[in-house]
Amino acid sequence: MEITLVLAAAFVTALATGLGAVPFAFAGPGGISAQRIALGNASAAGLMLAAAGMLALEGVRLGPLAALLGGTGGVLFIRLSDAILSRFEHLDIGALSGADAKRALLIVGIMTLHSAAEGIGVGVAFGDGAPLGWFVTIAMAIHNIPEGLAISLVLVPRGVSWRAAAGWSVFSSLPQPLLAVPAYLSVRMFEPVLPAGLGFAAGAMAWMALADMLPEATAGAPLWRVLAVLAASVAVMLGVFALLPGG
Repeated sequence: MEITLVLAAAFVTALATGLGAVPFAFAGPGGISAQRIALGNASAAGLMLAAAGMLALEGVRLGPLAALLGGTGGVLFIRLSDAILSRFEHLDIGALSGADAKRALLIVGIMTLHSAAEGIGVGVAFGDGAPLGWFVTIAMAIHNIPEGLAISLVLVPRGVSWRAAAGWSVFSSLPQPLLAVPAYLSVRMFEPVLPAGLGFAAGAMAWMALADMLPEATAGAPLWRVLAVLAASVAVMLGVFALLPGG
């Protein structure tokens, strides 16, 4: 029964990620301008930078050296992935191709790796007791909504339907239910891995936001608008976190 509870809780956090695509269900039928795509990149970058900062802080709190090594590994992983994907000029993912497909694959991949650490976190929390487990589950579910929004901000303006974006968002969080139960059953084995996992996700997200998404945003929209959207996105993400109990 307890294993079923942990699995159900982790699935809730994964499904919550898909809610980030819902606002696009109410968008107008018209096309999205290049400037809006640029500002969407700025918004996604802001959400990712704020999330990366929170992950890094938590990782450092749990294990500074492991978090630092994990962060370095995350940066190297994204640079290597980008180098490999750049060799495939005709990469296609559904409605996306070329550079758009590469960016979509990178952000979904980053969020999927990130969610692995979150799944372990849910399992470890339930290992310490149901109240802590449910607190972490609720916090993680709320936290996952803007992550789904970040994915959707990259996919939808480039021609992916909001339903498909929601599906990709949920897909990126599937490691949470897959890893929550093993982590719950092996709390002592998984707990030391958390700082490195959090640092890895933080490094990967921050590097993609700073080295990829922001440069494209500034190339397609005025700098002051990019900075304003970036700051607003960071503020929203930090505000959501601050409103959570214990945030």
